[in-house]
Amino acid sequence: MAMVGLFWVTPDAVYVGSPPAADGGCVRLGADGLEARDPDGSRSWAWDGLRAAVVEDVPTEGPAGRAPKFLGSIVSAAVGAFLGEGPPEMTLRLETEYGPQELKVHSAAAGGYGAEEAALSQELLARFVAGTADPRVIEAWGREHGPEGTPKPREREALLRAWAEG
Repeated sequence: MAMVGLFWVTPDAVYVGSPPAADGGCVRLGADGLEARDPDGSRSWAWDGLRAAVVEDVPTEGPAGRAPKFLGSIVSAAVGAFLGEGPPEMTLRLETEYGPQELKVHSAAAGGYGAEEAALSQELLARFVAGTADPRVIEAWGREHGPEGTPKPREREALLRAWAEG
């Protein structure tokens, strides 16, 4: 499994934010569209039925950069466990042919996402909606490289650019 931008990539799936939560909640991307699952069931939208998909409330890295990320993740995990809180929530806003939809997803990045990586992820998501990029490219990468773990930041940015080009 690997995190690349706002996406969590496994050998057989691509998710927005984190992989499925303990209750099964997640947003999975596929060739035909996206599927939101939660304890109450699932809903899906075809790419050609979407006008926009944007992730909001994305936690970003602090001004000090990536160096304190490890310590921050330890502190966040400890505080979250103590307070019973999970990872930060993000909002996936969809503009559908029937009106707006709002989905909650959890962040997979301890300490937040880099600004460039988040922007490239948003661009890639917009390209999925426009039909100019295909999530199957990420799925194929996940099968081949996902077990290696999360790439370094510059590699993730390069992957997002390559995936957007299609």
